[in-house]
Amino acid sequence: MKKLFVLLFIASVIVACGGESAGGESKANPPSKMAANTTDIDAKKIWKIRCMACHGLNGNQGLNGAANLQEVDISLEERVAIITNGKQGEKGVMTAFGEILSPEEIEAVAKHSMTFNKSL
Repeated sequence: MKKLFVLLFIASVIVACGGESAGGESKANPPSKMAANTTDIDAKKIWKIRCMACHGLNGNQGLNGAANLQEVDISLEERVAIITNGKQGEKGVMTAFGEILSPEEIEAVAKHSMTFNKSL
């Protein structure tokens, strides 16, 4: 049972942190077609589906070199750019979501990620 749990966890991390096809679209999670109205966007749901596997529920998990969002002090614009374009770091790779999420969804998730750092 423990081996099955570990295999399922690893598979979910791979899918969430970079399971993209050659066309840049995730096979497991197709591009979103959410409304442009940001009030209709559930950033917490997107976080749980797209971000939680590496960053954790509260932004401090750090799996695969993910930034600890309780400690980083970057602007909303920087967060949007990183979520959109991805980022290559010393410890890992942040998947680009620019072709997976709409600009409105990216901004909503970036704003949600700012709630983890209580010093902002």
